[in-house]
Amino acid sequence: MWDRKGFTTIHISLSLSLSHYPWLPFSQPPNSHPKLQLSFPHQTPTPYFHTTITLLSISPQNIHSFLPPKKPPSLVRTPKPQPQQTPLPLQHAAAPITSQTASPTPAYVRIFDTTLRDGEQSPGASLTSKEKLDIARQLARLGVDIIEAGFPASSNDDFEAVKAIAKEVGNAVDGDGYVPVICGLSRCNEKDIRRAWEAIKYAKRPRIHTFIATSAIHMEYKLRKTKEEVVEIARNMVRFARSLGCDDVEFSPEDAGRSDREFLYEILGEVIKAGATTLNIPDTVGINVPAEYGKMISDIKANTPGIENVVISTHCQNDLGLSTANTISGACAGARQLEVTINGIGERAGNASLEEVVMTLKCHEGDVLGGLYTGINARHIYMTSKMVEEYTGLYVQPHKAIVGANAFAHESGIHQDGMLKHKGTYEIIAPEDIGYERTNEAGIVLGKLSGRHALKKRLEELGYELESEHLENIFWRFKAVADQKKRVTDADLRALVSDEVFQPEVVWKLHDLQVTCGTLGLSTATVKLIGADGTEHVACSVGTGPVDSAYKAVDLIVKEPVTLLEYSLTAVTEGIDAIATTRVLIRGENSHTSTHAYTEETVHRTFSGIGAGMDIVVSSVKAYIGALNKMLGFQEKPPVKTPAKKTTVSA
Repeated sequence: MWDRKGFTTIHISLSLSLSHYPWLPFSQPPNSHPKLQLSFPHQTPTPYFHTTITLLSISPQNIHSFLPPKKPPSLVRTPKPQPQQTPLPLQHAAAPITSQTASPTPAYVRIFDTTLRDGEQSPGASLTSKEKLDIARQLARLGVDIIEAGFPASSNDDFEAVKAIAKEVGNAVDGDGYVPVICGLSRCNEKDIRRAWEAIKYAKRPRIHTFIATSAIHMEYKLRKTKEEVVEIARNMVRFARSLGCDDVEFSPEDAGRSDREFLYEILGEVIKAGATTLNIPDTVGINVPAEYGKMISDIKANTPGIENVVISTHCQNDLGLSTANTISGACAGARQLEVTINGIGERAGNASLEEVVMTLKCHEGDVLGGLYTGINARHIYMTSKMVEEYTGLYVQPHKAIVGANAFAHESGIHQDGMLKHKGTYEIIAPEDIGYERTNEAGIVLGKLSGRHALKKRLEELGYELESEHLENIFWRFKAVADQKKRVTDADLRALVSDEVFQPEVVWKLHDLQVTCGTLGLSTATVKLIGADGTEHVACSVGTGPVDSAYKAVDLIVKEPVTLLEYSLTAVTEGIDAIATTRVLIRGENSHTSTHAYTEETVHRTFSGIGAGMDIVVSSVKAYIGALNKMLGFQEKPPVKTPAKKTTVSA
């Protein structure tokens, strides 16, 4: 019989052990009652099932003839195979959703990436519009379903970045019909919602994500509003978002993890009636534990009117280190959208990590997690992780799951012995599955006699697809390193690529640096920079060390008052001839500000820079100039280059 949700319901007595068909969507356990209820999702009534069947004999040979025909997979790239079939390879293509609430199969889980919005709220993680666009392109290669591109009302920079992503990435439909949803965040007010819509409306599949706090402490002290007022605001603003022409609206009750359950059911039911298509349930302060969070999702699913017409989403902060576990628990309880960030970056202790969530589902596809799967192309995980790390300047700790430097390192003798005999003894994921190529000690050794072809081939094996200009620059830098080192390692190559590719638009470029230092007297530095218009600028300064004096000389040229917040230096490989990577974090007195999405405070942006080289002073200056270029890129566009070449001198 057909119920109001468009499902066929039949009552059957089975003469076959159902263990052969664990994928069938039973509404109660097979051993709980002799009569079982089966629900098959379908859109229109079918003559196959239109009445109650009291006795039905099913065999492995004829069971498929009783199932209703599948709906044609509109825009679905790769349908999910059943667990008894050969599992999909890790690099399977993303299967995009076909509407706001429809999924390829009931077990399909959408990945909502908020690296460009929540992730950028990490201290020091400010990104330029170009960097955001680069990351958005990479997220599309990764196959995420929804990209939350930013908070358009926070600043003009964010608005323009979201708009650019919507226009380019939001319209880049591939050969299989995949194109990500482009989402913009807004508070529950008309100004924010209109601003978000103006930024995202250019995408083929735009979404507005609006939120308002629902916990008692937030309503009393932050909003200073009653429950009734909060419900009214939420309902009206969802309705307003739909009135603008946006058919896909996501609503989040901020701090849902500490909100009254009955109030959650009420407000969620009201926004569903107002037109919300996705309900995101955030554990905003990371207070929930997995059992608690999973039960909250189950309770919402069971008690919210109209919930069958929308998608339930998770958003778990990592304050107690439980974000990934809570996210998986929510998925098992019925959530079919998971909000995550690359490398787990985000406010305070961060968010649920995309790579951890995706690979957890991948490792357990078809068994303990009920066959849940995503459309992520896992072979792009490592490259995406490195891009976000380099652009944000936020280190990935060595022991970080999946993408950390030690994730596939084995030092224990027992572990090494097992790995030599069979890699599966101590590795549940092969590094190649996420796009990380092991160093092949028996393969090509790159040195000073290696040519462009050998370098290009190894870079491609490491996952880098570089433009010819970048490749040429890296080749000459590689030759310079190879002249001083007998063997150039993969770590060296990654450092060179990071220093060449993951850089902001050039406003100032280091042309020459000379320093003098010693145990007696002050250090001196002479710096020559080239401006965007081609003019050479020279400055000299003294300081307490070579780096200090060089930074002061740069300041004399750039004339932008800044504060150096962080400085770190790391050797990429072992040995005295190792390449050094320097990272700095600065804050400019005149730099851009933005509005924080949750606290509504004015936030002064900080800017990171990276530099790499065999000379630590040179790498330090390059990192400092990189941070300055990023900061200046937020303030104004650099002037057009001219062939004229003039020199000015400062002292």
